[in-house]
Amino acid sequence: MPTPASGTPPRALRWAVAGSVIVMIAAGGLFYYASQLAAAKRKVHGNEVTVTIHPHSCEPNALTVPAGFNSFRIVNASERAVEWEILDGVLVVEERENIAPGLSQVINATLTPGDYAITCGLLSNPRGTLHVTPTAASEASARARPALVAFIGPLSEFRVYLSSQGNALTKAVDALSQAIAAGDLAQAQALYVPAREAYQRLAPAAQRLAELDNSINARADYFEKREQDPGFIGFHRLEYGLFEQRSTQGLTPIAQQLLANSVLLKQQLLAQSLPPEQLVSIVARTLHNLADTRASSGEEERYSHIDLNGFAANLQVTHKVVDLLRPLLNKNNADLLRTIDDASTALDAELDGLKTAQGFPTYDTVSAGQRQQISYKAKALADALDGIDPALGLSGL
Repeated sequence: MPTPASGTPPRALRWAVAGSVIVMIAAGGLFYYASQLAAAKRKVHGNEVTVTIHPHSCEPNALTVPAGFNSFRIVNASERAVEWEILDGVLVVEERENIAPGLSQVINATLTPGDYAITCGLLSNPRGTLHVTPTAASEASARARPALVAFIGPLSEFRVYLSSQGNALTKAVDALSQAIAAGDLAQAQALYVPAREAYQRLAPAAQRLAELDNSINARADYFEKREQDPGFIGFHRLEYGLFEQRSTQGLTPIAQQLLANSVLLKQQLLAQSLPPEQLVSIVARTLHNLADTRASSGEEERYSHIDLNGFAANLQVTHKVVDLLRPLLNKNNADLLRTIDDASTALDAELDGLKTAQGFPTYDTVSAGQRQQISYKAKALADALDGIDPALGLSGL
């Protein structure tokens, strides 16, 4: 007769049960921690305004908020990645790009009284309105604005930088346009890289010019018919043709339009005054975007995968801005300057460590761990840059 089964579970089974209990306890602890963290975040952003982006509209599409610090939670209820922007005329005040379907992101903005426009997902969607009402604090802040004499030199030198980089962009795009017109695919692919780098050295300032920058730099996601949409022009349309379709066919008029827009970009950058409080915020915003989305997704250069070239170019303009403000920072907050320099060196080293004798590799060969390190170090630098305006008395203006 078979031997009756023992009432004592086998040792392996006992260990398995114990392990399951430990895992459940750990999972419960993590869930509790996550819920507490989420609750803390909700408390911090208790006054945030929620805007839901639908396929062809935003809800609400007319907002009124008080002047000063405001948080907006942008919920993407559409089926594609979207962006949301606050515009002051033609200038971008604040934005968040590449909000994934079904997810939300928070945009923090310090706003002065006045009327603004807001974009809503697709570039063809109707714009909304944002009315910012004055407060006692905003009026006091305006009266307390620091003397701007100390910023004349840095702003003037940055204007010279924009002019030289604008020249570099038009020269690089002209060479690219000629290669496309000649039907030389290999040459056009090679020349796309320096043209794109030249743009990325201007990107923080260029992204203030909403309409023009959309013509130059908008990705296919922001158009109704994506890559087939007639409004999809500019760098990424050329990138799609050269690297995805591997052809120059039909790209000549697009390249010529990009060249004309590059000339116009330089003109408009030099025509617009840049307030001192935006000199740092434009590069900090670019690095926050790099850390939050571009480093992990690789969406910026999805056909050519030359993302690392763009990251390095963004870092170059960041170096320029920090160097322009270095004397003021060294006087007002030397500790902050050291933190910025350390964070900048760390991101430089991370990018340089990926270089080969042939230059940067394509981003589709960069591991998830390496992308995460780029994201961490870009965020550390962006967070440090956020401290500059308060250190120089420019915060809240």
